[in-house]
Amino acid sequence: MDSTRKRRAPRRTSAPAAPRFARPLTLGSVIGWTALSVILPGAAHLRAGHRRTGIALVGVYAVLLLTALAYGLTRNMDNLTAFAGEGAQTAVIAVASGLALAWFALIVVSYVVLRPNRLPQLGQILSGLAVGVLSVAVMAPFALTANTMLTVKDTIDNIFPSGNDAEAAPVPTDPANPWESRDRVNFLLIGGDAAGDRTGVRTDSMTVASVNTKTGNTVLLSLPRNLQHVRFPPTSPLHKQFPNGFMAELPNGGLLNEVWQYANDNPQLMGGKNKGPRALMDALGYTLNLKIDYYALMNMYGFADLVDAIGGLKIRVERDIKWGGHFGTAGTIKAGYRRLGGEEALWYGRSRVESDDFSRMARQRCVIGAFAQQATPDKILLNFSKIAKATKRLAQTNIPKPLVQPLAELAVKVKNARITSLQFVPPEFYSGRPDWVKIRRATAKAIQDSGRPTQRAQAADVTASPGQPTATPTRTHLAQRPSETPTQNGSSKTAKSLSEVCGL
Repeated sequence: MDSTRKRRAPRRTSAPAAPRFARPLTLGSVIGWTALSVILPGAAHLRAGHRRTGIALVGVYAVLLLTALAYGLTRNMDNLTAFAGEGAQTAVIAVASGLALAWFALIVVSYVVLRPNRLPQLGQILSGLAVGVLSVAVMAPFALTANTMLTVKDTIDNIFPSGNDAEAAPVPTDPANPWESRDRVNFLLIGGDAAGDRTGVRTDSMTVASVNTKTGNTVLLSLPRNLQHVRFPPTSPLHKQFPNGFMAELPNGGLLNEVWQYANDNPQLMGGKNKGPRALMDALGYTLNLKIDYYALMNMYGFADLVDAIGGLKIRVERDIKWGGHFGTAGTIKAGYRRLGGEEALWYGRSRVESDDFSRMARQRCVIGAFAQQATPDKILLNFSKIAKATKRLAQTNIPKPLVQPLAELAVKVKNARITSLQFVPPEFYSGRPDWVKIRRATAKAIQDSGRPTQRAQAADVTASPGQPTATPTRTHLAQRPSETPTQNGSSKTAKSLSEVCGL
């Protein structure tokens, strides 16, 4: 009986466990979990008990992070030329704007799910202010990225003409073949000396950059501004006006730096307005027996701003150079390795005090070379707004906008390639009575040598690869061949590297 009762006795059961609740969040923890959600989206949702949403946010973020990492590892991040394309710029602006809005929404939602309304009134105010500051800080990099791309786009729109512009060079029909299978492309680089007290543009320095489109090997051909009586090809409107050379009737006139302004001042001869660039390209192309494809004019005073924007140029100054006005009263650039600011670099290339045009040409060549080497991607990125502002003031070109990205890619090749230079100056070449045939021969030889191994071409900081093919100069076969002028010039001068000449 007792045993039966004992068997039927009700079993004791433990009372159900009370539900566990997370500790109420403090002011610091609300701000902390919200901040953690910036670098780990979903963290605040997991803390607040919204596990599905939190896990989903973490998963999406992981996928995006891995995708970005894979993209970065498969791309050369030192080469930023892709962002020169209009499509890439628009995409970056859209993505940066979208990410800014997405992260702002993420911060707000993460803050709300943590229920800051449970905090005391002072805590709600302080946490709200902290999250507001956090939102601004998180959106700032995206806003900066979008603004930088907008500046890039605006700068390109201001400098480079569209394909429909009458002043622009023809746009290649095949975007995949921007240089139309040419071995070389030739750019006329002009330094314009247009000051406030001078009417019109005076082309103070003229250099033709002949670039190998495959290797980037470049020859800089510098012509003196006082080169007299240049010829024009039969296709030029000025050939009929000056069959014997530009203002050949003037013994001391007809200088090369007057061609641009003369063409602009006489639109009735050129068949339209603003034909100065075309006239100068025709004259120099005929002189060198090259087809000048594009030109770029840089205002000298804008160039000073550009040098300041990258933090100055380090240049080897061979001897003291006085600068400022006609008498060099502003100061002296001392000999030695110097870092020159914009104004000093400008006057280093322009000063004729106790010097001459030909010495000045040599210094200008070194300034161009120094800028090409020292305007590195990191400097451009860090000072982009200043560079863009200066560039818009100083540049004029006929390079059409669709060629901007291929041009940037070519510039990267040039930076890492062989750069040689040849100046047509006395005693090898006389400016008053030029030997046109000799100039052409020297040009062809300099271009041919630029594709040869280092021993022959004096490579600038580059060792030629074994078996590298020799570049063949691209020539334009012109209808009229200039006659050879008897001079006392000696054998053709050999092009030298900028490292050798300028000590870069």
